[in-house]
Amino acid sequence: MAHFYITAKGSRGETSRCGTKNSGMTAHARGWSKGVEVWLTYNSETGEDVITVYKTGGSNNLTRELVAKI
Repeated sequence: MAHFYITAKGSRGETSRCGTKNSGMTAHARGWSKGVEVWLTYNSETGEDVITVYKTGGSNNLTRELVAKI
């Protein structure tokens, strides 16, 4: 059963994906030189969802900098 759910919309319409507590999910929205990557995970020790956000260098630069862990 899905625990996480992502939607994205672009020039070819909308799409969605599901993830479980075990699989988690990641999404990377980016332009050529800037982007944001979001990781959705489940912490089984605390029973809480964890959202980790990274600032990235986009498609042209594969760097990643931690912005927030919620």
